[in-house]
Amino acid sequence: MSCSKEELAKLKETARRLRLTMIDVMAWSGGAHIGGSLSIAELLTILYFKYLHIRPEEPDWPGRDRFILSKGHAAAGYIPCLALRGFFPMDALKSFNHFGSPFAMHPDSNKIAGCDASAGSLGHGLSMAVGMGLGARCQKQPWKTVCLLGDGECCEGSVWEAAMALAHFKLGNVITIVDRNRLMIDGFTKDVMNNEPFADKWRAFGLDVFEVDGHDFEALSGALDAAWAAGGESGVGKPALILANTVKGKGVDFMENNVVWHYGSGDSDLCEKAKASIGSGE
Repeated sequence: MSCSKEELAKLKETARRLRLTMIDVMAWSGGAHIGGSLSIAELLTILYFKYLHIRPEEPDWPGRDRFILSKGHAAAGYIPCLALRGFFPMDALKSFNHFGSPFAMHPDSNKIAGCDASAGSLGHGLSMAVGMGLGARCQKQPWKTVCLLGDGECCEGSVWEAAMALAHFKLGNVITIVDRNRLMIDGFTKDVMNNEPFADKWRAFGLDVFEVDGHDFEALSGALDAAWAAGGESGVGKPALILANTVKGKGVDFMENNVVWHYGSGDSDLCEKAKASIGSGE
């Protein structure tokens, strides 16, 4: 499913709108995990507007593909994406992280239409994905589970237990994506807990690794095509991992690759400056 010129243009525009909405959410909520939300804009866009089989008008459709945001602190990117896809009105985002709102700093599947898994405690998402993959197989269902991890959370041992299980059970119906922005809350991953050789570790655990530019829709499409085909209809096959090289804070020049913006807030002037940076991109 390579991208046509028209589709590529639409995906780029959707990612731009998503980034602008993330800045609005940061302003409305008084603060957000903005850096790691901006880094996954293309990943969320291509999944929700091209690959995932979903029905926004029927969020609990049994045949839908499942998505798990293991790096749950990036809800400021994920929840706006659900709104853009039509799961709930865009105006609802103005209540983000306010008292009584369904939208908090981490997603709650009991409150948010279209959200398949609650997240926030890092290192748990891939284990949930293993369970969902096994569940689909036991029910003889063809749907896929996509799990998006942060590279910082790969310090957690539970991630590697889940990776071992993915390979052991040949869960080709589970697609793992790592947002490889090389920064976490305390600094660069190489300094906090060096995970290199990162791609080789996943290969050693038995996964098929596709390393791509996480901001390039055509590269992402090629990797997702291969990953989607891995399990076929049976869901049995070598599980795939997409190692998406990204930039934390992508799209906002003063936030890019800057650990200060792991979590941040801003007044109206700063938010307008951020929006101007996003709007001036390609």
